[in-house]
Amino acid sequence: MALIECRFYSETLGLSTSMTVILPQQTRSQIGLQNTKGHGPHPTLYLLHGLSDDDSIWLRRTSIERYVASLGIAVVMPQVHRSFYTDMADGGAYWTFISEELPRLARSFFPLSDKREDNFVAGLSMGGYGAFKLALRHPDKFAAAASLSGALDLSKMRTSPQLSVMEAAEWDRIFGAAPIQGTDNDLLELLARLDRSEGAKPLLYQCCGTEDFLYQENLNFRDACLNTGIQLTYEEGPGEHEWGYWDAKIQEVLAWLPFERK
Repeated sequence: MALIECRFYSETLGLSTSMTVILPQQTRSQIGLQNTKGHGPHPTLYLLHGLSDDDSIWLRRTSIERYVASLGIAVVMPQVHRSFYTDMADGGAYWTFISEELPRLARSFFPLSDKREDNFVAGLSMGGYGAFKLALRHPDKFAAAASLSGALDLSKMRTSPQLSVMEAAEWDRIFGAAPIQGTDNDLLELLARLDRSEGAKPLLYQCCGTEDFLYQENLNFRDACLNTGIQLTYEEGPGEHEWGYWDAKIQEVLAWLPFERK
């Protein structure tokens, strides 16, 4: 595999930012690793980080580079800070960045496929929200999406009585003062809209540990999805909001992704 730490300028954000990229490489003599590379542009997984992390975190906390070595798939890990993959009320236009500018720039830098059937998105926690948001708002661009311990019911989280003053202020900076329910930032609303649409619908994978503080929010999303015609693979079991769980589950996500192995 080729590992690239890419620093570039974003016109959307008006600042320099970064993404970490894994690209397939065919090797024959590398000891301890079987690398595979197909012909033509690579199928691509956009792998999203959580609230307190950055574009390097998946590489630092898991063996993602080793897990994808034999699959012939590229992995693009962008940096979005604490934005919730949203055009912030008081901050950067991170939704526009992640949904429009980033894929365009990544394909201009690297040989990545632009075909829907070759594009996937996954993430953990805040990144699980971002992954489903991308797939539900742009089902024409992504064939499948996976959420690991995702923050999937923001409307309920936003109105939680346990929310501190500092947390409430951060939510206001991201989403503004208006309610999230029924908006483009509400995944349950996006599910209902997509179910009513005539277009293609992505495959969804969702998992969460039963000891995770986001478990109930995950149940809310699962139940809402089961009331639609959107295909969901749901898994739960013992687990908390931590990297041992996500390291194991990202391997299951890679095995689940619907692309042709090289």
